[in-house]
Amino acid sequence: MELVSLICPIYNEERLIETCLQSVLVQDCPKEQWELLLIDGGSTDKTRSLLAPYLKIYTNIRLLDNPHRTVPYAMNIGIRAAKGVYICRIDAHASYPTNYISTLLRYTKELPDAANVGVSCITKPRNASDKARAIAAVLSDKFGVGGSDFRIGVNKVTETDTVPFGFFKRTIFEKVGYYDERLTRNQDIELNKRISAYGGKIYLVPDTTCIYYARATYSKLANNNFENGKWNILTVYYTKDFSSLSLRHFIPLLFVLSLITGVSFLLYLLVMSIVSLRLCAKRQLRFPYVLWAFTALHICYGAGSLTSLLKLPFMKR
Repeated sequence: MELVSLICPIYNEERLIETCLQSVLVQDCPKEQWELLLIDGGSTDKTRSLLAPYLKIYTNIRLLDNPHRTVPYAMNIGIRAAKGVYICRIDAHASYPTNYISTLLRYTKELPDAANVGVSCITKPRNASDKARAIAAVLSDKFGVGGSDFRIGVNKVTETDTVPFGFFKRTIFEKVGYYDERLTRNQDIELNKRISAYGGKIYLVPDTTCIYYARATYSKLANNNFENGKWNILTVYYTKDFSSLSLRHFIPLLFVLSLITGVSFLLYLLVMSIVSLRLCAKRQLRFPYVLWAFTALHICYGAGSLTSLLKLPFMKR
């Protein structure tokens, strides 16, 4: 039986870690077929105490320390400690259907040229508030996050440029290298670009999904997207390669640059008001919450890129 190593970077995950764990524990494949490595970046909340009972009961769950705290370090620590011939990156802010591991494993075996396989990601609110529901809706709408296949979903095997999380043949890391530890964000996208450049295939497959729980406040939405925008610029800076990302990652920057004229902002509000009304009618949401979520996402994302771009001349090489 070929072992699958699930690697989950964690840091202060007390709100969702048990939801994630419970979804892993009820997978339809034997527990002898997988191990779970939780890589903790020094949690200061109740995360480790919540994990303690699981670590005592399940010998295939291990907790490792990540003194560097960031995701690429966590993934590399996990890969080096893993016993499996397959590496499955999972996220603590998500939960997984019972056939998640078995489906990814099956498709990886059926697709001989597959180096990384993933599924579509359904975004759900963390609570039932109007604000949280609006944020989740915007983060799953093409006007909020673009037209990525993994946001929309597929009904057949589809070759793509990146997938959420990912299920890898372990040997691919020996060929293209590990996660780039300089990249606090975008490390998955950059790794997939290297895999593609090497000739490995990345596939989005049907038959299962994963569920991602979106941030529930505007401040957390704004901060997250500011950081995303900032790290788009820094990813290119560190890799010295524009192809590390795709054109869609820089559209918010172009949008923010266009806001120096008031006309473009008024046009934006008009367009996004129409989009928001459509989304409200479709999902029974409240208009002000949706419009504000779109605005916070787009402007903060672009502002992060612009701020990072302006700081580049002063960065040490």
